[in-house]
Amino acid sequence: MEYLPALKVHRPETVEEALFLFGSEPNPRYIAGGTDMIVNIRRGIEQPQSLIDVTGINGFDDIRKSHAGMVIGAGVTLRAIAEDDRVRGYYPAIAEAAESVAGPTHRNYGTLGGNLCLDTRCTYYNQSEWWRSSNSYCLKHRGDVCHVAPSGAFCFAAFSGDVAPALIIHDAEIEIIGVGGTRSVPASEFYQNDGMNHLKLAQGELVVAAHLPKSTAGLLSGYAKSRVRGSIDFPLAGVAMALRVEAGKVTDLRVAVTAVDPYPHRIEATDALIGASIDKPWLDSLRETVRTNSKPMQTSTINPWYRRRVVGALAVKLATRLYL
Repeated sequence: MEYLPALKVHRPETVEEALFLFGSEPNPRYIAGGTDMIVNIRRGIEQPQSLIDVTGINGFDDIRKSHAGMVIGAGVTLRAIAEDDRVRGYYPAIAEAAESVAGPTHRNYGTLGGNLCLDTRCTYYNQSEWWRSSNSYCLKHRGDVCHVAPSGAFCFAAFSGDVAPALIIHDAEIEIIGVGGTRSVPASEFYQNDGMNHLKLAQGELVVAAHLPKSTAGLLSGYAKSRVRGSIDFPLAGVAMALRVEAGKVTDLRVAVTAVDPYPHRIEATDALIGASIDKPWLDSLRETVRTNSKPMQTSTINPWYRRRVVGALAVKLATRLYL
Protein backbone atom coordinates (compact mmCIF):
# COMPACT_ATOMS: atom_id res chain seq x y z
CA MET A 1 0.00 0.00 0.00
CA GLU A 2 1.26 3.46 -0.91
CA TYR A 3 2.36 6.07 1.62
CA LEU A 4 0.07 8.94 2.52
CA PRO A 5 0.95 12.13 0.66
CA ALA A 6 1.54 15.41 2.47
CA LEU A 7 -1.83 16.77 3.61
CA LYS A 8 -3.04 19.82 5.46
CA VAL A 9 -5.41 18.81 8.28
CA HIS A 10 -7.93 21.15 9.92
CA ARG A 11 -9.98 20.44 13.06
CA PRO A 12 -12.92 22.85 13.23
CA GLU A 13 -15.02 23.12 16.37
CA THR A 14 -18.21 24.32 14.67
CA VAL A 15 -20.17 23.44 11.55
CA GLU A 16 -19.79 27.01 10.32
CA GLU A 17 -16.01 26.76 10.56
CA ALA A 18 -16.04 23.43 8.70
CA LEU A 19 -18.12 24.89 5.86
CA PHE A 20 -15.82 27.92 5.63
CA LEU A 21 -12.74 25.69 5.43
CA PHE A 22 -14.31 23.55 2.72
CA GLY A 23 -14.97 26.64 0.65
CA SER A 24 -11.53 28.17 1.14
CA GLU A 25 -9.04 25.28 1.21
CA PRO A 26 -7.67 23.64 -1.96
CA ASN A 27 -9.30 20.34 -2.98
CA PRO A 28 -10.72 19.53 0.49
CA ARG A 29 -12.44 16.43 1.87
CA TYR A 30 -14.37 15.93 5.10
CA ILE A 31 -13.07 13.12 7.29
CA ALA A 32 -14.14 11.52 10.57
CA GLY A 33 -12.89 8.02 11.47
CA GLY A 34 -11.09 7.76 8.14
CA THR A 35 -11.43 3.97 7.91
CA ASP A 36 -12.41 4.20 4.23
CA MET A 37 -11.01 7.59 3.21
CA ILE A 38 -7.42 6.93 4.32
CA VAL A 39 -7.30 3.66 2.38
CA ASN A 40 -8.59 5.41 -0.75
CA ILE A 41 -6.02 8.19 -0.38
CA ARG A 42 -3.21 5.67 -0.08
CA ARG A 43 -4.43 3.92 -3.21
CA GLY A 44 -4.61 7.15 -5.16
CA ILE A 45 -8.37 6.93 -5.57
CA GLU A 46 -8.89 10.09 -3.51
CA GLN A 47 -6.32 12.85 -3.95
CA PRO A 48 -7.21 15.70 -1.58
CA GLN A 49 -4.81 18.44 -0.61
CA SER A 50 -6.54 19.18 2.68
CA LEU A 51 -8.67 17.23 5.15
CA ILE A 52 -11.32 18.71 7.42
CA ASP A 53 -11.64 16.54 10.54
CA VAL A 54 -15.22 16.94 11.77
CA THR A 55 -14.89 14.77 14.88
CA GLY A 56 -14.32 17.81 17.11
CA ILE A 57 -17.52 19.62 16.13
CA ASN A 58 -19.76 20.24 19.12
CA GLY A 59 -22.72 17.85 19.28
CA PHE A 60 -21.61 15.64 16.40
CA ASP A 61 -21.12 12.63 18.68
CA ASP A 62 -24.42 12.84 20.58
CA ILE A 63 -27.30 10.36 20.72
CA ARG A 64 -30.34 12.04 22.20
CA LYS A 65 -34.10 11.78 22.40
CA SER A 66 -36.15 14.44 20.64
CA HIS A 67 -39.82 15.37 20.62
CA ALA A 68 -40.12 13.47 17.33
CA GLY A 69 -38.10 10.39 18.32
CA MET A 70 -34.32 10.09 18.42
CA VAL A 71 -31.34 11.92 16.91
CA ILE A 72 -28.00 10.22 16.19
CA GLY A 73 -25.17 12.61 15.37
CA ALA A 74 -23.07 11.95 12.28
CA GLY A 75 -19.95 11.76 14.43
CA VAL A 76 -21.23 9.00 16.71
CA THR A 77 -19.03 5.93 16.37
CA LEU A 78 -20.48 2.67 15.14
CA ARG A 79 -19.50 1.05 18.42
CA ALA A 80 -21.44 3.66 20.39
CA ILE A 81 -24.53 3.08 18.23
CA ALA A 82 -24.26 -0.69 18.58
CA GLU A 83 -23.97 -0.49 22.37
CA ASP A 84 -26.57 2.19 23.06
CA ASP A 85 -29.51 0.65 24.95
CA ARG A 86 -31.97 3.15 23.49
CA VAL A 87 -31.02 2.32 19.92
CA ARG A 88 -31.01 -1.41 20.64
CA GLY A 89 -34.42 -1.19 22.28
CA TYR A 90 -36.31 1.02 19.84
CA TYR A 91 -34.43 0.62 16.54
CA PRO A 92 -32.67 -2.77 16.77
CA ALA A 93 -31.88 -3.05 13.06
CA ILE A 94 -29.70 0.08 13.32
CA ALA A 95 -27.77 -1.31 16.29
CA GLU A 96 -27.31 -4.66 14.53
CA ALA A 97 -26.12 -2.99 11.34
CA ALA A 98 -23.60 -0.87 13.23
CA GLU A 99 -22.38 -3.91 15.15
CA SER A 100 -21.86 -5.86 11.90
CA VAL A 101 -19.45 -3.36 10.34
CA ALA A 102 -15.91 -4.69 9.82
CA GLY A 103 -14.11 -5.47 13.12
CA PRO A 104 -13.97 -3.91 16.61
CA THR A 105 -11.14 -1.52 15.77
CA HIS A 106 -12.99 -0.17 12.73
CA ARG A 107 -16.16 0.32 14.77
CA ASN A 108 -14.21 2.24 17.41
CA TYR A 109 -13.26 4.83 14.77
CA GLY A 110 -15.86 4.56 12.03
CA THR A 111 -18.84 6.90 12.35
CA LEU A 112 -22.47 7.03 11.29
CA GLY A 113 -21.76 9.81 8.78
CA GLY A 114 -18.81 7.94 7.33
CA ASN A 115 -20.77 4.73 6.87
CA LEU A 116 -23.64 6.58 5.21
CA CYS A 117 -21.26 8.34 2.83
CA LEU A 118 -19.08 5.36 1.91
CA ASP A 119 -17.80 5.44 -1.63
CA THR A 120 -19.17 2.76 -3.94
CA ARG A 121 -16.95 -0.25 -4.50
CA CYS A 122 -15.89 -2.42 -7.44
CA THR A 123 -13.15 -4.97 -8.03
CA TYR A 124 -11.84 -2.82 -10.89
CA TYR A 125 -11.82 0.35 -8.79
CA ASN A 126 -10.65 -0.58 -5.29
CA GLN A 127 -7.15 -1.53 -6.30
CA SER A 128 -3.69 -0.01 -6.07
CA GLU A 129 -2.61 2.64 -8.56
CA TRP A 130 -0.21 0.27 -10.31
CA TRP A 131 -2.98 -2.35 -10.70
CA ARG A 132 -5.46 0.12 -12.16
CA SER A 133 -2.91 1.63 -14.56
CA SER A 134 -1.76 -1.82 -15.69
CA ASN A 135 -5.31 -3.10 -16.30
CA SER A 136 -6.75 0.08 -17.83
CA TYR A 137 -8.56 2.64 -15.70
CA CYS A 138 -12.30 2.18 -15.26
CA LEU A 139 -15.15 4.61 -15.89
CA LYS A 140 -15.31 5.59 -12.21
CA HIS A 141 -11.65 6.60 -12.08
CA ARG A 142 -9.83 8.24 -15.01
CA GLY A 143 -11.16 5.82 -17.64
CA ASP A 144 -13.97 5.89 -20.17
CA VAL A 145 -15.21 2.27 -19.99
CA CYS A 146 -17.00 0.36 -17.24
CA HIS A 147 -15.24 -3.01 -17.19
CA VAL A 148 -18.29 -4.60 -15.57
CA ALA A 149 -20.50 -3.65 -18.54
CA PRO A 150 -18.22 -2.36 -21.34
CA SER A 151 -21.03 -1.79 -23.83
CA GLY A 152 -22.70 0.90 -21.69
CA ALA A 153 -21.83 4.26 -20.18
CA PHE A 154 -23.04 3.51 -16.64
CA CYS A 155 -21.00 2.74 -13.52
CA PHE A 156 -22.24 -0.29 -11.56
CA ALA A 157 -19.93 0.06 -8.53
CA ALA A 158 -21.93 -1.13 -5.51
CA PHE A 159 -22.68 0.77 -2.32
CA SER A 160 -21.63 -1.37 0.65
CA GLY A 161 -22.58 0.59 3.77
CA ASP A 162 -24.44 -1.39 6.42
CA VAL A 163 -26.35 1.27 8.35
CA ALA A 164 -28.19 2.93 5.44
CA PRO A 165 -30.76 0.15 4.82
CA ALA A 166 -31.54 0.03 8.54
CA LEU A 167 -32.21 3.79 8.53
CA ILE A 168 -34.38 3.40 5.42
CA ILE A 169 -36.73 0.84 6.97
CA HIS A 170 -37.11 3.04 10.07
CA ASP A 171 -38.08 6.08 7.96
CA ALA A 172 -35.06 8.10 9.10
CA GLU A 173 -34.40 11.62 7.87
CA ILE A 174 -30.84 12.72 7.09
CA GLU A 175 -29.99 16.24 8.26
CA ILE A 176 -27.60 18.04 5.91
CA ILE A 177 -25.99 21.45 6.18
CA GLY A 178 -24.27 23.58 3.55
CA VAL A 179 -23.64 27.19 2.68
CA GLY A 180 -27.28 27.44 1.58
CA GLY A 181 -28.58 26.37 4.99
CA THR A 182 -29.92 23.18 6.56
CA ARG A 183 -32.15 20.64 4.87
CA SER A 184 -33.48 17.17 5.61
CA VAL A 185 -34.09 14.32 3.19
CA PRO A 186 -35.54 10.85 3.79
CA ALA A 187 -32.79 8.24 4.04
CA SER A 188 -34.47 6.48 1.11
CA GLU A 189 -33.91 9.59 -1.06
CA PHE A 190 -30.36 10.35 0.07
CA TYR A 191 -28.98 7.98 -2.59
CA GLN A 192 -29.37 7.53 -6.32
CA ASN A 193 -28.74 4.66 -8.73
CA ASP A 194 -25.37 5.85 -10.04
CA GLY A 195 -22.09 4.20 -9.05
CA MET A 196 -20.13 7.35 -9.86
CA ASN A 197 -22.41 9.81 -8.07
CA HIS A 198 -24.51 7.88 -5.57
CA LEU A 199 -24.95 10.58 -2.90
CA LYS A 200 -27.40 13.45 -3.29
CA LEU A 201 -25.03 15.95 -1.71
CA ALA A 202 -24.12 19.31 -3.18
CA GLN A 203 -20.49 20.44 -3.17
CA GLY A 204 -19.37 21.12 0.39
CA GLU A 205 -22.51 19.84 2.11
CA LEU A 206 -22.02 17.93 5.34
CA VAL A 207 -24.20 15.23 6.93
CA VAL A 208 -25.04 16.37 10.46
CA ALA A 209 -27.34 13.71 11.93
CA ALA A 210 -29.97 11.04 11.39
CA HIS A 211 -33.44 11.71 12.82
CA LEU A 212 -35.56 8.68 13.74
CA PRO A 213 -39.34 8.98 14.16
CA LYS A 214 -41.36 7.60 17.05
CA SER A 215 -43.71 5.95 14.55
CA THR A 216 -41.20 3.19 13.73
CA ALA A 217 -39.84 2.76 17.25
CA GLY A 218 -40.56 -0.69 18.61
CA LEU A 219 -41.06 -2.42 15.26
CA LEU A 220 -39.57 -5.89 15.08
CA SER A 221 -36.46 -5.16 13.08
CA GLY A 222 -33.06 -6.59 12.30
CA TYR A 223 -30.14 -6.66 9.90
CA ALA A 224 -28.24 -9.55 8.34
CA LYS A 225 -25.45 -9.72 5.79
CA SER A 226 -23.12 -12.11 4.03
CA ARG A 227 -19.40 -11.55 3.51
CA VAL A 228 -16.40 -13.63 2.58
CA ARG A 229 -14.85 -13.46 6.05
CA GLY A 230 -16.68 -13.13 9.34
CA SER A 231 -15.08 -9.76 10.08
CA ILE A 232 -13.43 -6.84 8.29
CA ASP A 233 -14.89 -7.58 4.84
CA PHE A 234 -17.55 -5.40 3.23
CA PRO A 235 -20.88 -7.15 2.67
CA LEU A 236 -21.55 -9.15 -0.48
CA ALA A 237 -25.24 -8.60 0.29
CA GLY A 238 -27.07 -7.06 3.22
CA VAL A 239 -30.74 -6.91 4.21
CA ALA A 240 -32.58 -4.80 6.80
CA MET A 241 -36.15 -5.66 7.73
CA ALA A 242 -38.88 -4.19 9.90
CA LEU A 243 -42.00 -6.20 10.63
CA ARG A 244 -45.28 -5.86 12.47
CA VAL A 245 -47.68 -8.77 12.90
CA GLU A 246 -51.14 -8.40 14.44
CA ALA A 247 -53.62 -11.22 14.96
CA GLY A 248 -51.38 -13.54 12.97
CA LYS A 249 -51.31 -11.26 9.90
CA VAL A 250 -48.51 -9.07 8.58
CA THR A 251 -49.63 -5.46 8.91
CA ASP A 252 -46.32 -3.74 8.13
CA LEU A 253 -43.29 -5.01 6.21
CA ARG A 254 -40.24 -3.00 5.17
CA VAL A 255 -37.21 -4.53 3.45
CA ALA A 256 -34.14 -2.64 2.24
CA VAL A 257 -30.98 -4.02 0.66
CA THR A 258 -27.37 -2.97 0.37
CA ALA A 259 -24.23 -4.11 -1.50
CA VAL A 260 -26.16 -5.48 -4.47
CA ASP A 261 -26.77 -2.22 -6.36
CA PRO A 262 -25.07 1.18 -6.70
CA TYR A 263 -27.37 2.48 -3.95
CA PRO A 264 -29.19 1.07 -0.91
CA HIS A 265 -32.91 0.94 -1.50
CA ARG A 266 -36.21 -0.33 -0.20
CA ILE A 267 -37.88 -3.29 -1.92
CA GLU A 268 -41.26 -1.74 -2.69
CA ALA A 269 -42.77 -4.93 -4.14
CA THR A 270 -43.07 -6.42 -0.64
CA ASP A 271 -46.34 -4.52 -0.19
CA ALA A 272 -48.03 -7.51 -1.84
CA LEU A 273 -47.06 -9.65 1.18
CA ILE A 274 -48.97 -7.52 3.69
CA GLY A 275 -52.20 -9.00 5.01
CA ALA A 276 -51.06 -12.62 4.90
CA SER A 277 -49.78 -15.03 7.52
CA ILE A 278 -46.08 -15.87 7.74
CA ASP A 279 -45.79 -19.46 6.57
CA LYS A 280 -43.63 -21.34 4.07
CA PRO A 281 -45.42 -20.02 0.94
CA TRP A 282 -45.13 -16.48 2.36
CA LEU A 283 -41.41 -16.95 3.01
CA ASP A 284 -40.93 -18.37 -0.49
CA SER A 285 -42.66 -15.31 -1.96
CA LEU A 286 -40.52 -13.01 0.17
CA ARG A 287 -37.35 -14.71 -1.04
CA GLU A 288 -38.34 -14.42 -4.69
CA THR A 289 -39.51 -10.81 -4.35
CA VAL A 290 -36.23 -9.67 -2.80
CA ARG A 291 -34.16 -11.66 -5.31
CA THR A 292 -35.92 -10.31 -8.39
CA ASN A 293 -35.67 -6.71 -7.16
CA SER A 294 -31.91 -6.90 -6.50
CA LYS A 295 -29.58 -6.71 -9.47
CA PRO A 296 -25.94 -7.28 -8.50
CA MET A 297 -23.29 -7.07 -11.19
CA GLN A 298 -19.74 -8.48 -11.33
CA THR A 299 -18.39 -5.79 -8.98
CA SER A 300 -16.76 -8.30 -6.63
CA THR A 301 -14.98 -11.62 -6.99
CA ILE A 302 -18.25 -13.39 -6.12
CA ASN A 303 -20.63 -14.28 -8.94
CA PRO A 304 -23.72 -12.03 -9.18
CA TRP A 305 -26.15 -14.96 -9.32
CA TYR A 306 -24.83 -16.16 -5.96
CA ARG A 307 -25.25 -12.72 -4.38
CA ARG A 308 -28.81 -12.57 -5.70
CA ARG A 309 -29.58 -15.92 -4.10
CA VAL A 310 -27.93 -14.80 -0.86
CA VAL A 311 -29.95 -11.59 -0.57
CA GLY A 312 -33.18 -13.58 -0.84
CA ALA A 313 -31.98 -16.10 1.72
CA LEU A 314 -31.03 -13.32 4.13
CA ALA A 315 -34.56 -11.89 3.92
CA VAL A 316 -36.06 -15.26 4.83
CA LYS A 317 -33.54 -15.67 7.65
CA LEU A 318 -34.50 -12.29 9.09
CA ALA A 319 -38.25 -12.85 8.87
CA THR A 320 -37.85 -16.23 10.56
CA ARG A 321 -35.70 -14.78 13.34
CA LEU A 322 -37.96 -11.79 13.94
CA TYR A 323 -41.27 -13.63 14.09
CA LEU A 324 -41.17 -17.43 14.11
